[in-house]
Amino acid sequence: MTSTKATRSPVVFTNKAECRDCYRCLRHCPVKAIRMDNGQASVDPERCIACGTCIRECPQGAKQFRNDLEQAVRLLNAGNRVAVSIAPSFASFYSDWERRRLPSALRRLGFAHVAETATGAYHVAEESLRQRHKSIDSICTACPAVVGFIEKYAPEIVPNLLPVASPMLAHAAIIREKLGPETRVVFIGPCIAKKSEADNSEGSQKIDCALTFSELEEWLTREGIQLDRLEDSSFDDEPGGEARLFPLPGGLTRTAKIGSDSLAADIIAVSGIVEIRKLLEGLGKSGTRLFIEPLFCAQGCVNGPGAPKSRNLFDSRHQVLSYAGAHPGTAVAAPATPDLIAAHYKSATPEGLQQEFSEEEIQKVLGATGKNSKADELNCGACGYDSCREKAIAVLRGLAETEMCIPYMRRLAEQRTDRIIETSPNGIVMLDNRLNIINMNPAFRKMFLCSEAVIGRHISYLIDPEPFETVVTGRRSLVEETIKHQRYNLVAHQIIYQLESEKQLVGIFVNITSSRHSMEELTKLRHSTVQQAREMLEHQVKMAQELARYLGESTARGETIIENLVKLTESDEKPGRITEWDIFTSK
Repeated sequence: MTSTKATRSPVVFTNKAECRDCYRCLRHCPVKAIRMDNGQASVDPERCIACGTCIRECPQGAKQFRNDLEQAVRLLNAGNRVAVSIAPSFASFYSDWERRRLPSALRRLGFAHVAETATGAYHVAEESLRQRHKSIDSICTACPAVVGFIEKYAPEIVPNLLPVASPMLAHAAIIREKLGPETRVVFIGPCIAKKSEADNSEGSQKIDCALTFSELEEWLTREGIQLDRLEDSSFDDEPGGEARLFPLPGGLTRTAKIGSDSLAADIIAVSGIVEIRKLLEGLGKSGTRLFIEPLFCAQGCVNGPGAPKSRNLFDSRHQVLSYAGAHPGTAVAAPATPDLIAAHYKSATPEGLQQEFSEEEIQKVLGATGKNSKADELNCGACGYDSCREKAIAVLRGLAETEMCIPYMRRLAEQRTDRIIETSPNGIVMLDNRLNIINMNPAFRKMFLCSEAVIGRHISYLIDPEPFETVVTGRRSLVEETIKHQRYNLVAHQIIYQLESEKQLVGIFVNITSSRHSMEELTKLRHSTVQQAREMLEHQVKMAQELARYLGESTARGETIIENLVKLTESDEKPGRITEWDIFTSK
């Protein structure tokens, strides 16, 4: 079989919709396989060793691993015989009764052969013991994350790796030797690096699909398979010796029965990348032929990133010990072909790490963030890199951004703030809790006709301190009012408040003198207009009254004339009529 490396998507990736620009993944990634672009952290597949540290550490859940559940389903639906190899750490994630029913659940999913990876682990331990003294310091190869780390980032140590396959690959080869080369193999465990190892596997050691315990739980839930409704059953193979202890530091050496003293100087079981890195840095300096059993995750595979997160680490460790003690392995014959568990490792240093940069290029990047001398290099680690120089090199490699330097960005922010204050048209003054002036901007100096010479003096030297006293005594948290400063021919809308953490007071003064003058003129105009309107109204009322009087007299005289005309008309018909003269002369 050929490798599927070229066709598989990256094992670890970023869900960009959830990435929040926090640099946490970069700070914790042991190999800095994170590429920053516009504030978002993506995983560089070439540099990544699929250890899963970033997945464990990301607070937003933006770092995720590839879900291969559908691939496993397709393998079972294709009609081939499919075997499952389940990592010995399963004992730490299931209770005693659940362990007895797990084989039944796996068969219900469709697996034709259900076995523990510890079967392969036993033979790995034996072969590691046989290969032990072929180099000065021997490094066991059961953990793919450790192997990947050494191949990519410590290539000079590759010859120290024992030429032995991991328990997963060894078990796959043993299964095919027993069931036939056409058998497909699915691995289930707590390790995400196993997915990468499976992608690169081939031949009899080929792993067709690697799942995590989290994916297994998802699968059982989707199929409606409940352990409490299944019968007890056993695995198809019985591991040998104490191979079920492999998930814990020292499990391999215990299985191989190397030494009886846990404090032996030549046997080292180490877990966690910090301790592993320290150990590798001092490799070859002890003068003793060391046998090193490294596990990338602290406290071993029971702390794998693909395991349920609700488990207590030390409870998980106890469950593995209890299960191994209650189920001691039997004697198992060695594989018919020892080459089944052989392996070869080689340097795979990412191309980006091989690129060298001149001191001038590095200094230019450092200078861009204000680091022009060694004293300026704080090496605070806030950006995720251990030193400013390391971060500068990452910038040159396209992995980091200049803006990732937190102290530099803070200085920029402070400079921008200072610039805003200095250029503000509003007067700004800062006082200490004794109301002494500690700073002021040009606009304030212009408003109150002062200079830097007044710094250190009490604010009462310039203006009435009462608003500041109101705030500093706690009577009010903020004073906002409009005050006319007669001494400076100034009308200002002023806001006074306190910076509690700094124990300082801030005064902001907005010059509204011209606006107030315009308002006063407008008020005078309004008053004058109202007065003129009132006078006009009174004049009109008076005229109306005069007109009414004249109209009244005219109307009365008209009525008299009409009456006399009527009488004149009537006199034409009666003797002794009235003359026209009588009409117009009558009163």
